Amino acid sequence: MVRKVTILDLQEKKNGQHPITMVTAYDFPGALLADEAGVDMILVGDSLAMTVLGHSSTTNVTMAEMLHHCKAVSRGAKRPFLIGDMPFLSYQISAQRAVRNAGRFIKEGNMDAIKLEGGHEVLKSVQAICQAGIPVMGHLGLTPQTATKLGGYRVQAHTGVTAKKLYDEALALEAAGCFSIVLEAVPAPVARIISQKLTIPTIGIGAGNECDGQVLVFHDMLGLFDQFKPKFVKQFANLKPLILAAIKTYCQEVEARTFPAQEHTYKIDQTEFDKFLAELK
Repeated sequence: MVRKVTILDLQEKKNGQHPITMVTAYDFPGALLADEAGVDMILVGDSLAMTVLGHSSTTNVTMAEMLHHCKAVSRGAKRPFLIGDMPFLSYQISAQRAVRNAGRFIKEGNMDAIKLEGGHEVLKSVQAICQAGIPVMGHLGLTPQTATKLGGYRVQAHTGVTAKKLYDEALALEAAGCFSIVLEAVPAPVARIISQKLTIPTIGIGAGNECDGQVLVFHDMLGLFDQFKPKFVKQFANLKPLILAAIKTYCQEVEARTFPAQEHTYKIDQTEFDKFLAELK
């Protein structure tokens, strides 16, 4: 039986200064690949609104859609710690609703924890969810659900005042019960100071390599989604041209009737085929 990654394992990695690996996944095949590759955590991110569902913003994805994809990921990933991303307005309206929706990620989506965005404004929801026994991952810096309020998809905490605000919010989220915090699009020196101060792990995405771990979006790191490419994304593979070429070749072979070839077809015993022809007369 596969031993599942736990919060204690993640904390031990931070304590031992062993970087934590995390990627997003949105379906069964992606989860299988991430699991086999050995990642520590999988985030079923609300980024699927853009990378999978074709929306222009993460705010469009619904609870039902998030749970649908969480279920698929949980069927494919057995070892990694699984985190479901709470969608826009699933936790901001009231702490009671936040707990109810967080519980759905655990009971229906088969997740191990949830993630939500924000600082001081979500502390009550974080506390309520943690008190209900559900692990919470925080998310500070560039928070895509409120990117419009932040002035778009741009670096955060780049002034002394905003960096101090982010620092204070990170401490507040830890005090509220978060087991980890994502720092997105934050200057590396600021992220380093926060990571050193917190006792819980930080996961960076565009926050330098001195966070306790890193996360990237599945489709970004594999070159499958090129409509929007943040500065912090590294393409570890560029699969789009390969996939595009394969589909074009398939179309060409179908049109030329070279596919399917004999090795791709099923046969019938000649006697049985003759009987079939006789039945047609």
